[in-house]
Amino acid sequence: MQILIAGASGFLGQRLIPHLRSSGHQVTQLVRRPARNAGEVWWDPMAGMVDTAVVSAADAVINLAGAGVGDKRWTAAYKKVLVDSRIDTTTTLARAIAAAEPRPRVLLNSSAVGYYGDTGDRAVDEQSPAGDGFLADLCKVWEAATVPAEDAGTRVVLLRTGLPLARDGGLLKPLYLQFKLFAGGRMGSGRQYLPWISVPDWLAAVTYLLDADVSGPVNLTGPDPVTNAEFSAALARQLHRPNLFPVPGFALQAVLGEFAGEALVSQRVLPGVLTREGFPFRHRTIDEAMAVAVNA
Repeated sequence: MQILIAGASGFLGQRLIPHLRSSGHQVTQLVRRPARNAGEVWWDPMAGMVDTAVVSAADAVINLAGAGVGDKRWTAAYKKVLVDSRIDTTTTLARAIAAAEPRPRVLLNSSAVGYYGDTGDRAVDEQSPAGDGFLADLCKVWEAATVPAEDAGTRVVLLRTGLPLARDGGLLKPLYLQFKLFAGGRMGSGRQYLPWISVPDWLAAVTYLLDADVSGPVNLTGPDPVTNAEFSAALARQLHRPNLFPVPGFALQAVLGEFAGEALVSQRVLPGVLTREGFPFRHRTIDEAMAVAVNA
């Protein structure tokens, strides 16, 4: 399969490209700097510019583009960056797909479990409604930006990704260092649910969805969401470190600002579509996933 991928510079994208190539796919990467080799093509999503011939040549498009949610404090300016970096890229690709002839068969477009807001102890799946808050509102407009591709007849899959576990990226990166330094513990009350997924399962799920008869939202989360306290205990077990130093909510607020409120929400998100499809999770428990993340 010929795959066109955008936003592959993050820790997931950097893993996805070699994974796809090792699975036999041909991959072309959209980049915003000058292209350096035959596997790269320049584009300017903020200006709505992408080569439609390159889009037309693709069997599938994967869009992972978007500024990091936890990379900076949520000033008004950075919240605009978070929105624009997702909407501009998705809109540009969706319109290019709609205009292409022939069109790619499928668009896998990033979204996030932030769509559901704070679910408390209530389990949710893809049939559950959107929640409230900045991230939920962002996910709604982000997903809506794919409509031109869907209306043109391309199968669209919305990748509502949870928390992929890797010691060099995402939520686990700062926690890994804290625990290694014997300073780890739960965040806030520890009762909030975390929708984790192992990176190998995330990669396998994305590859599976290229050909699966599935459209619409798909939760990329493990089958057994755990509380933050259970998550922290699993990390402590893997690193043979104590789990003694909780980070109170007010401390997170001082460091993260408005993002602290989102970091402490509870999201008990289940992978309903993948489960119904019989997707073979390799890492079904937090201990299995944490072992892979820590020892990879």
